[in-house]
Amino acid sequence: MLLHTKTLMIQTRYGQFRRQHINAKMTAMDCDTVIRRKQIYNVDNSCKDTNTFILDNPSEIKKICVEGKFDETLQMTKSHKMFKVVKCQYTGNLLTNRYVAVDCENNLPVHFARDILVLDG
Repeated sequence: MLLHTKTLMIQTRYGQFRRQHINAKMTAMDCDTVIRRKQIYNVDNSCKDTNTFILDNPSEIKKICVEGKFDETLQMTKSHKMFKVVKCQYTGNLLTNRYVAVDCENNLPVHFARDILVLDG
């Protein structure tokens, strides 16, 4: 029973991660609408200052936890490929070619830590 409860908790955390951070079809102009529709708020129901969406399908994002590399500095798993992300603040911005770092449990992403800009040269 304890294992079943832990599995459900991890699935719930992944479900929350998916709802808050995965949206393949949004644009920076959609920030307010998507956050309102998905009801993404702080624990006290206040508006979040920032929320980042990864623009890809869930199966690709799940691969971060299997194919990504654990980053000792971040203490998170860094994606094996770059993603487009939308960082929503008071105005959304489309950011391209970013690695993303996530916390993983049982090979599922459960917490978005940050996006990582790669500077060439």
